[in-house]
Amino acid sequence: MANAASTLVADLKPSDGYVQSFARGLEVIRSFNASAPRQTLTEVAGRSRLSRAGARRILLTLQALGYVRCEGKEFTLTARILDLGFAYLSSMPIWNLAEPAMELLVEQVKESCSAAVLDGTDIVYVLRVPTHKIMSISLGVGSRLPAYCTSMGRMLLSALPEAELMQFLAASDRKAHTKHTVTDVADLAAKIAQVHKQGWSMVNQELEEGLVSMAAPITNRSGQIVAALNISGQANRTSAKAMQDTMLIKLLEAAQTISRMLHSQGT
Repeated sequence: MANAASTLVADLKPSDGYVQSFARGLEVIRSFNASAPRQTLTEVAGRSRLSRAGARRILLTLQALGYVRCEGKEFTLTARILDLGFAYLSSMPIWNLAEPAMELLVEQVKESCSAAVLDGTDIVYVLRVPTHKIMSISLGVGSRLPAYCTSMGRMLLSALPEAELMQFLAASDRKAHTKHTVTDVADLAAKIAQVHKQGWSMVNQELEEGLVSMAAPITNRSGQIVAALNISGQANRTSAKAMQDTMLIKLLEAAQTISRMLHSQGT
């Protein structure tokens, strides 16, 4: 099943500069994930919303380039696909500079720290410094989570104009991950407005039972929010109030340090 970001891309009207075959190739790549690491041609075609013939041409091209391997009737991605993701990280040296600040924050608060950017209706992890495994979901660079119910997502969404935010929330697959998850558009908009006002975000057990997270903004020289930094902990060890009382200042300081590094890079 295509994710929300893919749906948004698919719904865009092609312009003169739109290369449809390239877009379809990316849809084929995105059809592979943790729940579908190995797929037959029919499965790839279905998940990519392509004909079998179209999916086959793209898979054979990716195979010739070394990005896909065929074993019997099943296709899998190869390690070479990582080149595409790491091209982004290597083109953004700020994340190399940010890692020491994140490691210091983890040492101070004894909780995991991550940085993410907004992509479609998801956040995408671009850097992560873990402490202990606190989620059932395995997270790493490139992992995606829904923006509407995550602290970093709401921090990033707080920078959007109201009309754009409402469109974004309407397009999101707002399902209740726990009994605490806020899914109503108006309620979400109110929470995000509060994030904008206070300059930081907290989400208490909305993505996963027992998980509390808090996020701060990373800004460019113009003051625009370009990424978010968060710390995550277990509610049975550190309550939301305790996290706010003891860790918020350190989180904000780390985000400001990274922002200053970004400013020094001229962006």
